[in-house]
Amino acid sequence: RLLPMLRRRCDIAGKRLSGPGLAAEGRVLRAVLYVYHSRLLRHRPYLALQQVEQCLKRLWKMSLVGCLETLVGLIPKKNTSEAHAECLVPSQPMLETVALKVLGGCKLILRLLDCCCTAFLLSVKHLCSKEFILLNTVASGLLSRLWFVIQYRCVLQTLMSLYDVLSTTLRLVSETQQTPYIKGFTFPSDISDFLGVNVPSEAKKQKAKMLTMKKSTSWLKKLFPAMPDAVSKVGKKRSSETCTSAMKNHSIPCPMDIGETVL
Repeated sequence: RLLPMLRRRCDIAGKRLSGPGLAAEGRVLRAVLYVYHSRLLRHRPYLALQQVEQCLKRLWKMSLVGCLETLVGLIPKKNTSEAHAECLVPSQPMLETVALKVLGGCKLILRLLDCCCTAFLLSVKHLCSKEFILLNTVASGLLSRLWFVIQYRCVLQTLMSLYDVLSTTLRLVSETQQTPYIKGFTFPSDISDFLGVNVPSEAKKQKAKMLTMKKSTSWLKKLFPAMPDAVSKVGKKRSSETCTSAMKNHSIPCPMDIGETVL
């Protein structure tokens, strides 16, 4: 009965780990670090950004998604309904390897969230002191998006629920035939005890810190004043007229710039 659930949890965890959000934010983070490498080697927000990038790099290098796909390939698609029918199940070494990687992935994601929160607070702090405004503005937006992607898509919670099914399956398989592969390590029955923190309460604390710190950047509105209503209405009218004419003359081969001039 556990095999369909294990397959489903592995599929969900693989999709959430390999989603476009984490990969896109990782590419932007590497680009930002590359641009500012020679100028901000001893800048504290830059060093905190490096720690975030290191956690992401380690998460990809452990190839957890590929390991989950391998496990899914070993689970039979058809489940026999007979009580005493034989059924192929993944071996104990395979289950132990995946369980160990899931535990390591949870630890890494927990560390990644903590590094994101620390780097965000440092970026906003230096932003409030009007130091490296461009870098800290980009960094704070990037870090808040990365933190939100992990929390919104419940990456950590998905891996924790996957481990619960994995540990139960591993226990049943080991009772059937003892073939231990990883020795000297006892797999925890409850992953929350292994992580040592209450994940929902920790996420709420980090969110509260980030929102409190974000309110202190209201002075940025002075740098980017809002556009007057009259100018915005004229801009919208011109933009709509230009788009309409471009739709009518869609057969014209030359490219048209339908944007508005930024004063």
